[in-house]
Amino acid sequence: MPPQPRSGDALHTYDPIDLDDMSPRQAVDAVIADIRDHHITADGIGLFNATRHIDLLCHLTARMAADVEYQLAPLISGLPSAGPLGETAACLGRAIAHYTQALPPLITLTTGPQDTLQQKLDSLDHHSRLRVHLDDAGRALTAARTALEVPQPPAVPSAPAPAPAHAPAVRRRA
Repeated sequence: MPPQPRSGDALHTYDPIDLDDMSPRQAVDAVIADIRDHHITADGIGLFNATRHIDLLCHLTARMAADVEYQLAPLISGLPSAGPLGETAACLGRAIAHYTQALPPLITLTTGPQDTLQQKLDSLDHHSRLRVHLDDAGRALTAARTALEVPQPPAVPSAPAPAPAHAPAVRRRA
């Protein structure tokens, strides 16, 4: 069972070490919940949250890579197969890359003045770049979670559909 939010906190707040006692799926869900609850805003708190998210993602990626190695060892059970774990690690790596690409516009927005018209126009571009990278990171996290979903057994094929009856050919007069 994943750790509960700390007393007094209404938000999910996880430290990297909290992820070690969770199943791979629970750990991914915990990171997604933490990211959802701690928004990236164009201020010092948003910058702090972004670095926390990167820390969680890096820890989780390293853990997934280690789980792949353990899954490949004989007599290790209780983990998803190496394929989904490896795919999850790759998706988490993409999320880290997007968070890292989001840092320059976020730092510019949190540290630079926005007094002149040109600075305000530039900030629109920074906000746009920030949003694109955070949205792409979110898609990578969704893909990581999807990779760990239990595959459904293939559907049992039903009886073949009857072949359509052909209408008799009609000759046309020339």
